[in-house]
Amino acid sequence: MRAGDVVREGDLLATLDDRELSLERVRWASQLEQLLKQYRQALAERDAAQVAILTAQVDQARAQLALVEDQLAKTRIEAPFDGVVVTGDLSQELGAPVQRGEVLFEVAPLDDYRVVLQVDERDIEELVTGQTGTLAFTAFPDESFPFSVEKITPVSAPGEGRNTFRVEAVLDETPPRLRPGMEGVGKVEVDRRRLLWIWTHEAVDWVRLKLWNWLP
Repeated sequence: MRAGDVVREGDLLATLDDRELSLERVRWASQLEQLLKQYRQALAERDAAQVAILTAQVDQARAQLALVEDQLAKTRIEAPFDGVVVTGDLSQELGAPVQRGEVLFEVAPLDDYRVVLQVDERDIEELVTGQTGTLAFTAFPDESFPFSVEKITPVSAPGEGRNTFRVEAVLDETPPRLRPGMEGVGKVEVDRRRLLWIWTHEAVDWVRLKLWNWLP
């Protein structure tokens, strides 16, 4: 599997080399069998001290065997749900080692997208949760899709010479051609304003800020 592939829940994404874990499972299974024989013999001989020692050893062997079996089950990496692979391509890394905690694949759902709007700090005060708007994607600009504002983050981020706030929204419907990472232009509906204010408010705000900065 690689980025862009559509997967179904349970589809195999990759398998890890399990030879060492398989040998370790055989070793712990053999050791557990030996300990159980000794345990039964101690019980037959009514050796209470040996029974106590072997009970602890049997429990430890069983725990180690269960751990190895759990690790073996995780050598098969399967898709957790229906979606599309966003990142991950191990086709060029056959036989390469992986580290614990390393991200091998990222899968995004195909029917539950989150829209992220980058809103200029000069316009952020006009937005509130619950507002509606429309979004046109660069890939198919002849169509527009309605959305609702769900969350406005209170932290701005610099970019392209201006500060923007991250605003999250949800689409009312999910177009089948939509894919993660697509970009476009979104418009949020606010209250009605005069055309003169729309055309001039940015310039007026800039002049006000400069005057405040220059005046003592």
